[in-house]
Amino acid sequence: MEGHSTYQPTSRGARWLERRLPIISFVHSSFVAYPTPRNLNYWYTFGAILSFVLVAQIVTGVVLAMHYVPDGAMAFASVEHIMRDVNFGWLLRYLHANGASLFFLAVYIHMFRAMYYGSYKEPREVLWMLGVLILLLMIITAFMGYVLPWGQMSFWAATVITNLFTAIPLVGEAVTQWLWGGFAVDSATLKRFYSLHYLLPFMLVGVVALHVWALHVSGQSNPTGIDIKSKKDTLPFTPYATIKDTFATVVFLVALAWVVFFLPNYLGHPDNYIPADSLKTPAHIVPEWYFLPFYAILRAVPDKLLGVIALFGSIAVLFILPWLDTSRVRSAVYRPIYKQFFWIFVLVCIGLGYLGSQPAEGGYIIASRILTLYYFIHFLIILPVIGLLERPKPLPASISEAVLKDESATGGPAGQPAE
Repeated sequence: MEGHSTYQPTSRGARWLERRLPIISFVHSSFVAYPTPRNLNYWYTFGAILSFVLVAQIVTGVVLAMHYVPDGAMAFASVEHIMRDVNFGWLLRYLHANGASLFFLAVYIHMFRAMYYGSYKEPREVLWMLGVLILLLMIITAFMGYVLPWGQMSFWAATVITNLFTAIPLVGEAVTQWLWGGFAVDSATLKRFYSLHYLLPFMLVGVVALHVWALHVSGQSNPTGIDIKSKKDTLPFTPYATIKDTFATVVFLVALAWVVFFLPNYLGHPDNYIPADSLKTPAHIVPEWYFLPFYAILRAVPDKLLGVIALFGSIAVLFILPWLDTSRVRSAVYRPIYKQFFWIFVLVCIGLGYLGSQPAEGGYIIASRILTLYYFIHFLIILPVIGLLERPKPLPASISEAVLKDESATGGPAGQPAE
């Protein structure tokens, strides 16, 4: 649903620009006059948070790239140089590294919110698929960035993950050697990863632009899952959503600042402060926390090729989620059975994250297999069956009716009684 701009240029220069490139009116219609549902809560602020963090990651990354040396013999030392000798280099690195962690945290919350409120359903299928593509690009970009410090964990994570491609029939060996730039992980691999890590964020910006475009075409979803039916259901994006987004972003940045200044290495691994050594394998290779659920799925399957298929399938199944959910009701607020299974799914994902951080042995492997199986059952069996059998609660006639009813129930301004 597009907003209708009321912008009228007053100055001579603005009128001249409007006739040739109406960018001001475009911004006004998209971010000022754009109508948003009046019942949006703070779970809908993570889009703005992610946009801000993406820009911050690119800015800090570009500055760090000015001092980094993508060479196997000098990479580790160049990172230490940034930390010790570059003005505020320690701050830039900690902002970039911890910003990536909080970036993934915000993305996961954003996606779970979309699953809870059914924001992936018609007509927002393309919007959701672009969001999953953003997640995939983030995973690739973050993995390549994790390799750049060239510590022990970086080196062996690159070795383990790139070796997975050898399981692909026919082309696996060729793809792996292309990634390596030779026959083992070395300086050539580092240079490839550095180039791609620098390039992919700008591709990510392009996909984010498409994501925002798709959002403005299909319209913002809302907690009730009801389409906008009148002007009473909406409020202008500015100042209402703008103030809420700004406040949430500030709170998020306070949390980031607390981590950066007080716990800068809490989310990292101590082995990554040891220079890479191809002759010494760490006792337990652990990726960054935001990869752990996928890492647990990979290790849960005993066969290498099937493990790779399960790993990529865990993301691929997200692309087809809009067609797996057969319910006509979007929001879990009105779906009592789905709501219970949703929270079970959240716990399963958290459980997979924990198991991914544990050694691949004994009960951890058995638990990983059980949760991996449930992960796919949730999408391929539970969602389609619940959509067919569940009896949702009655939906309100409109967004404004639901809002006014809630206000009346909580002692706020009296509204019209629900029919």
